[in-house]
Amino acid sequence: MLRMVLSASLTVGVPAGSWDLQTNYTMWALRTRFTIGYEFQFQYSTTVHNVVEVRKAGYDAYNSSSPIAMFLTSNDVVPLAAIGMRYFICGVLGHRVAGMKVQVNVKSKAVWTVRRCRGMGKRLRCRSETILSSAMTAGIDQSAMARLGLAFVAAGLVLFY
Repeated sequence: MLRMVLSASLTVGVPAGSWDLQTNYTMWALRTRFTIGYEFQFQYSTTVHNVVEVRKAGYDAYNSSSPIAMFLTSNDVVPLAAIGMRYFICGVLGHRVAGMKVQVNVKSKAVWTVRRCRGMGKRLRCRSETILSSAMTAGIDQSAMARLGLAFVAAGLVLFY
């Protein structure tokens, strides 16, 4: 069975670091696009750190007393299942103030760029459209989805025969 996966796992802080005191999480979050279907993976030493998901007020005040969730396994996976802001801090005293916190803005699913061309040779004219993948699956561009599905079926047949 051939399956297309549209999710990704992001190790927090990588490639520059992990869940530690050295990584600049503000810069990391600015360089990364977070979309529904992604997963956060926090990797850290349980003897030194933990991960606490908090509301904005807890994030701003460095307060983990009313957590949304606590993670303590050293290899925690957090699905990003809804659009909106998410806030994570280290609950160890002094670590939040030292910068061990990250806020992310989870956006809608990935954007597809579809290029449509007409004509041939010197008369070839192309234009690009940006379409949300959720709009494509809702029926706005069924022909592109059909071609994509056919390509995956063909690739699967080649692999299995």
